[in-house]
Amino acid sequence: MTPRPLRDVKIWSPVVRWENRPNGEIIVWREDPLGPYPDKINERLLHWAEVAPDRVWMADRNDTGPWRKVTYAEALRHVRAIGQFLLDHGLSLEKPLIILSENSIEHALMALGAQHVGIPSAALAPAYATVSTDYSKLRDIAGQITPGMVFADDGAVFRQPVDAGFGPGMAFATARNVPGDRANVFDFEHILATEPTAEVDRAFDATGPDTIAKFLFTSGTTGSPKAVIQTQRMLCSNQEMIVDCYSYFREEPPVVVDWAPWNHTASGNKVFNLTIYNGGSYYIDRGKPTPALFGQTIANLKDVSPTWAFNVPAGFEMLVNAMREDEDLRTSFFRNLKLMMYAGAGLAQHTWDALIDLSEQATGHRILMTTGLGSTETAPFSLYCTDPQDRPGNVGIPAQGVTVKLVPVEGKYELRLKGPNITPGYWRNEKLTAEAFDEEGFYRIGDAVKFAVDGDPSKGFYFDGRTAENFKLRTGTWVAVGDLRARIVNQFSGLIRDAVITGENEAELGALLVPAIPALRALLPEGQRLPEAELYAHPAVRAALAEKLAAHQAQATGSASRIKRVMILAEPLRFEKGEVTDKGSINQRAVLRNHNDLVRALYAGDPRAITAPKRS
Repeated sequence: MTPRPLRDVKIWSPVVRWENRPNGEIIVWREDPLGPYPDKINERLLHWAEVAPDRVWMADRNDTGPWRKVTYAEALRHVRAIGQFLLDHGLSLEKPLIILSENSIEHALMALGAQHVGIPSAALAPAYATVSTDYSKLRDIAGQITPGMVFADDGAVFRQPVDAGFGPGMAFATARNVPGDRANVFDFEHILATEPTAEVDRAFDATGPDTIAKFLFTSGTTGSPKAVIQTQRMLCSNQEMIVDCYSYFREEPPVVVDWAPWNHTASGNKVFNLTIYNGGSYYIDRGKPTPALFGQTIANLKDVSPTWAFNVPAGFEMLVNAMREDEDLRTSFFRNLKLMMYAGAGLAQHTWDALIDLSEQATGHRILMTTGLGSTETAPFSLYCTDPQDRPGNVGIPAQGVTVKLVPVEGKYELRLKGPNITPGYWRNEKLTAEAFDEEGFYRIGDAVKFAVDGDPSKGFYFDGRTAENFKLRTGTWVAVGDLRARIVNQFSGLIRDAVITGENEAELGALLVPAIPALRALLPEGQRLPEAELYAHPAVRAALAEKLAAHQAQATGSASRIKRVMILAEPLRFEKGEVTDKGSINQRAVLRNHNDLVRALYAGDPRAITAPKRS
């Protein structure tokens, strides 16, 4: 069948140039220059508060209740009041604001209020407080950035972590359940009642491109979380790169329904700011791609039709399953949608194909599916692919203003980046900062890529693994972990969510499988009733995984791409051990380190190991 045409969408028209150096390095850049951008994000807030004061900036709700909406004019008024309050209480660059909260309107206003007057904020993963019990990461963070105040939505939930991690004397602001018996505590409604003075305007005027807007912490999977500096130049230049790419935003302010946490760069920088930059509306989705919370996402997407949609692969997979059974959801999701983006892990081919098919059913057109590549240190938008593709994986070409250096290493290219969106470094850590950049000032992102079309950078690149994750087999053969993980997830056709590749200094490859529990239950008539341990041990489940493993082996081209044995990771991956982020991204090295007993068992003939059936 001939594929249906793409829904019309105005996107960039890039001109890519490159230079091949004698030492094998390749420099890639855009000939079309980056356009002008403001000195600070809140200039755009002021702009939209003036030209579209009654437009919804942000909305939030619990369950299926009414949306609580804040307009651009209201947002600016609240931001100025919060800025005055923070100045009154002595916050500064040396005493920034900590935000320990899920996504919420209050969270957003506190962050923008701090930025407005030149005070950095740092949004932390709530799991540092609600999952961890020793609060060691909170104490590490307190030592790094010496905060002057902590904001949390719920005073009852976060009081103990705040007191244990930052000290009982730390100034504590909260939106509800204010602990009345605690000193130095402030109610959010009281904060909003603060009358702004000329001091707010002077502080705003003094804020410029080099002002630190916020700190974003990496997940801390190899030790203490690192405070990555985010300047106003980074955020503003990155938004101009983004609107060049999604150029329909210039004519059609974006509408997003987004769950991804703001303590991560993907949503906390890119999605959060793209609505402000372009006068769009951000609907907070309190659902998540988990069985317990995804119903909230479905309800929200039935109520609000996005024009741009971002999700992690697990989220898109759950959305596909729901849309197949729910025509109203499918119609609402695709009604106004111009573009979909996945990130955080490799998207399986069957999920990609299903999204395209469902978009055609709903609209008569294919909706463009895209991805890119970036990091906390790059603000994050750096490479992006808008050329229609038949399969996932192409991370695209550099954005305007970004220069790429490709350094040949062990048969692949290490990726390095330079541009106004790149961090100046890590807060109060000169050694780590120096190590992050090469002799020409390119940021070492730690990713490897390969050409989509040999020798032609204009056709984009495929992600080829994290350089720190790759390893050698006993034979000395290098294994590209990232590419192999994406491939096996795809080849297991929805039965697994991810895989951790094993085999360093072994004769053959193995994998610890992160199971897709609903899909495994669906294999058995009694699957919904079985405890997980019995489900994983069931002969039919093991046989299904063994058959997928055999199919994978039949497609493999050599020892560095052929997994010979697998084992289900029966225990959930742990956030507090650095194995997984609250966005769902898995850290290969941390899982291998923490589950070394399973790796040993996998190679020692443990009965839990699964191998492919022998063919006659």
